[in-house]
Amino acid sequence: MKGKLIVFGMMTVCLLLQVNTAEAQRRGGRGGGSGGGGTTPTTPAPDTTGNPQNNNNNGQPPTFDPYANLPITYDTASSNESALPSKRNDNAFDKGSVRDRKPLEYEHLRWDDAFYAEKVWRELDLREKINKVFTYEAVDDNGSQMFISMLMNAVTSGKVTAFVDDRFTTEMTTADVYQKTAGGLDTALVRDLNDINKVVGRTVTRKSFNPKDVTKIRLKEEWVFDRESSRMFVRILGIGILKTEYVPNTKRERGTSSLFWVYYPDLREMLAKAEVYNPKNMGQNRMTWEELFESRMFGSYIVKSSIDNPSNKFIRNLIDDPILRLLEGENIKEKIFNFEQDLWSY
Repeated sequence: MKGKLIVFGMMTVCLLLQVNTAEAQRRGGRGGGSGGGGTTPTTPAPDTTGNPQNNNNNGQPPTFDPYANLPITYDTASSNESALPSKRNDNAFDKGSVRDRKPLEYEHLRWDDAFYAEKVWRELDLREKINKVFTYEAVDDNGSQMFISMLMNAVTSGKVTAFVDDRFTTEMTTADVYQKTAGGLDTALVRDLNDINKVVGRTVTRKSFNPKDVTKIRLKEEWVFDRESSRMFVRILGIGILKTEYVPNTKRERGTSSLFWVYYPDLREMLAKAEVYNPKNMGQNRMTWEELFESRMFGSYIVKSSIDNPSNKFIRNLIDDPILRLLEGENIKEKIFNFEQDLWSY
C-alpha cells in the first residue's frame, strides 16, 4: 500500500511539472520572451498608437533620383536651322530682281457690288502627284524650299502672324507654335567626355519638327461675283496647316487636327519672292508661289462651304461615305460654276 502511494505521488509531481512547462511556453510565445527556446514564430501585435514608423516595411521603397542635384541647362532654340547664305553667286545670272519682287495689288471689291459671295474650305493632299511641288526638298539662300518649311520660317521669324482658328481671332506666339508643332521639351543627360559612365548634368532641348509629317493643308477662300465688272473673283483668305492623326499602333488615319492658320494676304509678299520647283520651266519664267496660288495650279477637294449649310458643319460630319463626300464637294463646285453661267444667255 505504501509503495502504491509513493508511485502515485511521483506521477502527480511529473504531471504538475509538465503542466507548468507548457504554461511557461505559452506565456513566452505570447509575450515574445525567451521561454520555449524562441523557436515558435510570433506575429507582432497591431499598433494602435498611430505611429507611422511601424508601416514603413509594408509600403513601397522611397524613390531616389541620383541626378536631382545635377545642374540643368536649357537649349530650347528652334531645331529648324536656317540655311547659310551662299558667299558667291550660286547662279550663272543675277537673281536680284527676284528678291525685290512684290505681288500685284488686289482689285478693290465694293460690298455694294458683291452680288454673290460664298465661302469654301478645301484641302490639299500633298501626296498627290500634282501637289508634289509642295514637298520639293532643296535648300536655297532663304532656307528649305519645302512649302511647310517656308511657312514655318515665316511664322517663327515674326514676318507672319499665326492664328488659332480660321477666323483669325486669336494670335499665337512663337512658343505656342513650337508647342503645337513639335510637342514640347525633352530632357537628356550630359555625360563626361572622359568617363561615359559619369553623368555631369542635364540639358533641356526642344523636340524637332519634321515638315514631312504634314501631308495636308487647308485653304479658306471666298467666291465673289462683282456686278460692276461682271466677273467672278476667288480670293484666298487663309492657309491652315493640318496634322494627320493615326489610330494608335497603326498607320490608319483617323482624322486631322489644325496646328495653326495664317492670313493669306499677309503671306503674299513672302510667297512672291520664292520660286516653285518645275523641271520643265526654268530660268526667268519660273513661277512663284504667289502665282501658283493665284493661278490655282494645285489639286484639292472641297470639305466645307457656306452653300446650303445652315448647321455650318464639314461634309464629313454630314456624310459618312468618303466617296459621297468627294461627290458632294464636286456638287458644290458645280453650283458655283452654274451660278455664273446662268447669268448669261447665249
